[in-house]
Amino acid sequence: MASRLHSLRAHLLALWVLLLASAAATAYLLFEVYAQSAAVQVAQAEVEVARACRDIGDRFAFFSAGWSGSVADVDDTLKDQLADVVVTALAGHPGVEGGIWTASGGSAAYAFPTYEGTGPKTDLPAAEIDTIRRINAEALSADRPVAARRAARTQTLVVQGCPLRGPVQGATGWTMARVYTDQGRAYGQLLAGFGFLGATVLGSALLLGRLLLVLGRRIARLEGQLGRDAPDSDLLHLAPTGLRELDRLVEALNAAGARLATARRRAAEAERLAALGQLAAGIAHEIRNPLAAMRLKAENALASADPARPRAALDLVLAQVARLDRLLRDLLSLTQPRAPALAPTDLAGMLAECAHLHDDLARSQGVRIALGDVPAGRPLLDEAQLRRALDNLLLNAIQHSPAGGTVRLSGTREGDMVRIRVSDEGNGVPDALRARLFEPFVTARPDGTGLGLAIVREIARAHGGQVGLAAPPPTSPLHGDPGPGATFELDLPWRPPPTS
Repeated sequence: MASRLHSLRAHLLALWVLLLASAAATAYLLFEVYAQSAAVQVAQAEVEVARACRDIGDRFAFFSAGWSGSVADVDDTLKDQLADVVVTALAGHPGVEGGIWTASGGSAAYAFPTYEGTGPKTDLPAAEIDTIRRINAEALSADRPVAARRAARTQTLVVQGCPLRGPVQGATGWTMARVYTDQGRAYGQLLAGFGFLGATVLGSALLLGRLLLVLGRRIARLEGQLGRDAPDSDLLHLAPTGLRELDRLVEALNAAGARLATARRRAAEAERLAALGQLAAGIAHEIRNPLAAMRLKAENALASADPARPRAALDLVLAQVARLDRLLRDLLSLTQPRAPALAPTDLAGMLAECAHLHDDLARSQGVRIALGDVPAGRPLLDEAQLRRALDNLLLNAIQHSPAGGTVRLSGTREGDMVRIRVSDEGNGVPDALRARLFEPFVTARPDGTGLGLAIVREIARAHGGQVGLAAPPPTSPLHGDPGPGATFELDLPWRPPPTS
């Protein structure tokens, strides 16, 4: 399996992380731009407030020019006049409110000529009285303009206090403006930027999440299709996934499967033709020997005057005819394989019966048959074909075992397969024959036809299994140990019977 770092899913997740990082950086830049814009607005407000305070000072100086003496108390008439001074001074400063403050009497005048409410604003803002009092006290004490800034969540308050020169004792002018940070073009751009950014990130996250989900399901579906067994060991024809990129891969796999099936059919045809040539040569050899023996016996019987010779010749002819009949039956089984008739089979009972049927032959050869562990169960098998395969394997093992030897028959279940072993204690299989042992007419016995193991192979293949020769065990240097022997392993699918 490919490393996670090299998987498509990991690349998409990395893209998602990069997208989030980019969104965070963009959000930070948007906020910084907005903060700088707000700072510019506050700075402009401070400049405007300072100008308005100077204008109040100029208007007050013009208003009080020519007065003699000093004024300690400000009466109502003077307050009205001072209010007119403030209105005139602030009329050219939109959004700026202000007034005149005295150290002894507090507010002497207030005006907000550019107020955009339902009517003229004449009352002093109560929430900012302490700030106004403090800034005027600082300006009077320092005898110079003093500015202050108070930031809140939605606005920044800018206040300016400046001493007034004139007959009114302890008088100062003050101006104030409010900079609303949650309003204006910059704030609208910030909200629009964050909205677009949020929609982009959310949409990308949903799109990538859906892509990961769909891609994972489509790939899992392909894995499931590829994991199923296909008939004749060909590749399954994969169904389209609905994703264009994956469908191109599916089409390529289907095309490769079709080419593979064609190549296998051609190879199988070539193998059948080659096997047919070997089979024809083997048949000619196996038939020629009995025919030659029958002809020789018949000629000798005809030439001899002994009346017993024809009887002996006929007995030999019948024996050779029986041999040819067995040969032809084996050839028919090999060349015309029958599809297995699967049925629930008592595997343990069948192996015990096969071992028991060969006890007499084994005892006549001085050989013992030992039945080992056998898995319990009733898998779907063709009992008749399997009995014939076991007969061939047991006969082969008995014929190759020395007197006093043991033929062992056992079985084990390994997952969804069952492995049946037939072992002998003979001299083993020569290395020259191991690669061709299951081919027709290949045998190490002079009296053998070489068809028994070939029939076993065809029965195993018909069941969807295989038969093989296990690797020989290491030989022991001790004198008297049995030979390396041979162990044949018949592997068949374990198909449980259908449940009712």
